[in-house]
Amino acid sequence: MYRSLVTVFAVLVCVFFLIAPVAAQQAPSSNPLDVVPDKMPFDIPYGTPISLERAQAAIAATVAEAKKHDWKMNVAVVDSGGNLVAFQRMDGAQLASIKISQHKARYAASFRRESKAYENAIQLDHYLYVMTLDGAIASRGGIPIIVGGKLIGAIGCSGGTGSQDEVACKAGVSIFK
Repeated sequence: MYRSLVTVFAVLVCVFFLIAPVAAQQAPSSNPLDVVPDKMPFDIPYGTPISLERAQAAIAATVAEAKKHDWKMNVAVVDSGGNLVAFQRMDGAQLASIKISQHKARYAASFRRESKAYENAIQLDHYLYVMTLDGAIASRGGIPIIVGGKLIGAIGCSGGTGSQDEVACKAGVSIFK
C-alpha cells in the first residue's frame, strides 16, 4: 500500500512539472471588456425635443442627398425620447425599410450613438453580448441629432446599403451644424 502511494505521488509530481511550464506559457489574454473607463461613454444630455419643422428640414436635406445618387430611401426622424416626429418614404423605396428606418432612428436616440457603433461592436470587435440588448439594430444609418451638446432627436435611413443609408443620414444631420 505504501509503495503504491509513493508511486502515485511520484506520478503526480512528474505530471505537475510537465504541465506547469505549459500552463505558465498560456497566460490568459486581457479582456477589453474588463477595462473601466474614467468617464461614461456616450453620456450626452437630453435637450428640448426636435420640432416638426426642424425634423422636416432634416428629411428634406436627406432626400436631396439621396436624389443626387438616385437612391430610394425611407427617412424617419424621432425626438429625444425615440418618438416618431416625421417620416418620408421616397417613391419606389422598399416597404420593409419603413420600419427599419424608424428602428435605426429610435436606436440612435435611445442609445445616444450612431447605429454604426452597434454594427462595429458585432462585426469588428466581436462583442457578441451586445446582441442581447433590446431595441438595438446592427446596421448603420441611424444618427443622433445633437444641438448645443444636447440630444434633441435622431434620424434613421433605410432602403440602400448601410453605407448609402449612412451618407444620406449625415446630410440630414449636417443642417444642424
